[in-house]
Amino acid sequence: MATYTKTGDNGTTSLVGGTRVKKYDVRVKAYGEIDSLVSLMGYIGTLLKNDEYKNAFFVIQDKLFICESIVACEKAEILEKMDSILDSDISYLEKKIDAMEEELPRLKSFIIPSSSQSACLVHMARTLCRKCERLCVECSDKYGLDANVLKYLNRLSDYFFVLSRKIMQDKHRTERYWKSRM
Repeated sequence: MATYTKTGDNGTTSLVGGTRVKKYDVRVKAYGEIDSLVSLMGYIGTLLKNDEYKNAFFVIQDKLFICESIVACEKAEILEKMDSILDSDISYLEKKIDAMEEELPRLKSFIIPSSSQSACLVHMARTLCRKCERLCVECSDKYGLDANVLKYLNRLSDYFFVLSRKIMQDKHRTERYWKSRM
């Protein structure tokens, strides 16, 4: 099978189910941004020294592919046969967050990402995850979307935030805090 199909040369692509939509459709934007997040996580994973973090990234990347598939699917009968994001997937992230937070100092203010390449990249993953979430909320409002996809992305951005702090702690780096002038 050829990598190129030429079917998208006119600015359209197919959703799971076959309907052709413009490449700027919010569903295409949403699953495209999730795919960007998966790729960014792959790059970050090459920099991580901690096997627990690396293993978590593989689990999360797998779940993000499920999110992409759900966002790209337009037909309920196909969705019923696909993998889904389970409550246990969300709990997995919550447990990881809770375990890391137990070891972290209380947050004093907004954090200015700095001092560690991997921690800064995890902050980039956090902000990209928030973008994915916003686009998926728009998809949900417009077309309907499994609520667990939204919950998963919301929790995942929290996971990235806490992970960036934990990486800073692991590297014995000092967090920089934003100081409000008010």
